Amino acid sequence: MDIDLQIRIATFNWLSEQTDTFGDVLSRKLLQQGFEFKNQRVPLVAPNGIFKPKIMDLPLTITTTTQGPYDDDLDLDKDNFLNYRYRGTNANHHDNVGLRRVFEQQKPLVYLHSIEPSKYLAFWPVYIISDDPANLTFKAALDNIETLQKDEYAYSGIGEGTLGRRAYLTSTVKIRLHQKSFRERVLRAYKSQCALCRLKHPELLDAAHIIPDSLPESTYSVKNGLSLCKLHHAAYDRLLLGVTPDFEIHVREDILLEEDGPVLQHGLIGLHERKISLPKFKKQWPNQDALAWRYKKFVNAE
Repeated sequence: MDIDLQIRIATFNWLSEQTDTFGDVLSRKLLQQGFEFKNQRVPLVAPNGIFKPKIMDLPLTITTTTQGPYDDDLDLDKDNFLNYRYRGTNANHHDNVGLRRVFEQQKPLVYLHSIEPSKYLAFWPVYIISDDPANLTFKAALDNIETLQKDEYAYSGIGEGTLGRRAYLTSTVKIRLHQKSFRERVLRAYKSQCALCRLKHPELLDAAHIIPDSLPESTYSVKNGLSLCKLHHAAYDRLLLGVTPDFEIHVREDILLEEDGPVLQHGLIGLHERKISLPKFKKQWPNQDALAWRYKKFVNAE
């Protein structure tokens, strides 16, 4: 295995370790620091979107930044592949030439997409599958990590099955971006605490949809979200408690009559008829029509 591919696989392994430790959302500081490979530092991000660490001859990562200068903010074409803009307008800029060589040699990349300032989701392995100089655009696709283990990284033509698999996997990127961005924005609005019990450990918090995301009328707006700890998210989803349009917590009547230790008493029963904590800015408060819709579900379940 050549040194280039060794570094790429080491990068994928490192990213897997970081997401296991910190979750899917990684900080820019962590990505800038990167990891060591044979006593040399391998960072993963830099100001330019097409990035090549000094240790390598070809780019390792491509990045889309929130409100960046290009219009490739997850621009998916009709086939669900990602359109990624050239750097600048010169097709022969060294970054564009480097990415073109990655395409020609079918080297796997990391795709980084910011969901909040200095916070990123990482996707790998990503392949450049076409180059369109006339429109200053590369086309990229996500694939399974297992393809590397099967030595499919060597370019020998892309079959229809491969394209179909990559199109499906790339289409899921947008869903993950929306979900993770929603969580980050909701938790930030609620100052990283549960709106019901004020627990302040982000690793124990979720962004709960008021109108479930399985319904077409659901949105990823902060106003359709509540920052809830794992316990209260589960209780809210299972209609053990509800929140009125006036932001008051109601616990289901049969739960109020139970006697089952301190968690039930303080974690649920003690919240009955208390107000939830609200974001500082009123424009981020929960949508009252959405709360009314969800509260009706709660009442009907009692």
